[in-house]
Amino acid sequence: MAAFSVGRFFAPRRLVTAVVVLAVVAALVWAFRPAPVPAEIATVTPGPLEVTLDEEGETRVRDRFVVSAPVAGRVLRIELEPGDPVRANRTLLATFQPVSPALLDARTRAELTARAQAADAALERARAMAEQAAAERAQAERTLRRTRELAQGGLTTAGDLDLADTAARSRREAADAAAAAVRSADADRRAVRAQLVQVGRTSAGGPAIQLRSPIDGVVLKRIHESEAVVPQGEPLLEVGDVARIEIVADYLSTDAVRIRPGQRVIVERWGGGAALGGHVRLVEPSGFTKISALGVEEQRVNVIIDLDAAREAWAQLGDRYRVEVRVVVSSAARVLRVPVSALVRHGAEWSVFAVDAGRAVTRTITIGARNDAFAEVRSGLSEGTAVIAFPGDRIADGVAVAAQ
Repeated sequence: MAAFSVGRFFAPRRLVTAVVVLAVVAALVWAFRPAPVPAEIATVTPGPLEVTLDEEGETRVRDRFVVSAPVAGRVLRIELEPGDPVRANRTLLATFQPVSPALLDARTRAELTARAQAADAALERARAMAEQAAAERAQAERTLRRTRELAQGGLTTAGDLDLADTAARSRREAADAAAAAVRSADADRRAVRAQLVQVGRTSAGGPAIQLRSPIDGVVLKRIHESEAVVPQGEPLLEVGDVARIEIVADYLSTDAVRIRPGQRVIVERWGGGAALGGHVRLVEPSGFTKISALGVEEQRVNVIIDLDAAREAWAQLGDRYRVEVRVVVSSAARVLRVPVSALVRHGAEWSVFAVDAGRAVTRTITIGARNDAFAEVRSGLSEGTAVIAFPGDRIADGVAVAAQ
């Protein structure tokens, strides 16, 4: 047997072959190894945190005055237009002409004439009965006086005196009732006669009534423009002071219980450049039902907000303009924050995927207050920890990740 030769085993040809094989294996391992999952990386940082309740709102003039027709009549054409300034007790809003009594047809006039004659006759009859009752009362009073004189002299009995007294009281009551009947008949007569009042077609129903502005402000709405006959109480104009504006936003009742008067409010997307500051003035004690866009019944509560900014900052705002309001229900100057997009719900607990040595690691955390962007971290993470935002289905504990 030939002796084993170490030199032949490590011949250059076999060494090259071994190196090539190792290179191919390494290339295959590299090619088929799992690629890191791309992920968006965020960092746990300290900073301020405000929790707000956001809702759409609407501006409105705090003191709105509706000018209405004082009586039924004809209102002349109203020349004022929305936006025109008005002065209290000086600016003429509308000229109002009371309506003349309606013309009567022949049949109605005949019926009313007959009723008036009957009323006259009833009045005369009531007066006659009143005169008769008055005479009987006087006679009963005289009889009572004579009976009393006889009773004092012992010439009549006590029973006769009682009978005379009773008769006198009865006659007095009958006379009072007859006088009341006269007054009633006279009122009925005057009521029927009033219905017979008729004026010509061109006559006026009375002096013109001029309606003037009750406040300094502007015309908000012109309800009637052209000349027309309107009933009593018909709205004609709305006036108000646009310098005294408030905001009303209807919140879900479950959110309204967290809102208190005095809380700070941020008014955004109102059309101006910067957000406006305000505060909650009133949370109305009574709610109402509102149908949402999805057809769901919701219990809503109006929250009234006053603007704190100077009038010049929101001079373009008017009545019933759309705004968005954010009521600050809690605020902290410095807390440890994690983006809400990194939170993952596991049953009753919250967790995040932290990044440790290029791999995702599940960490259970405890959170406090949160808003749409950040949540307060109370335990489970430290400042500067990298976490995965918007983790998808490919992210799991131990998976290699790479920052996008």
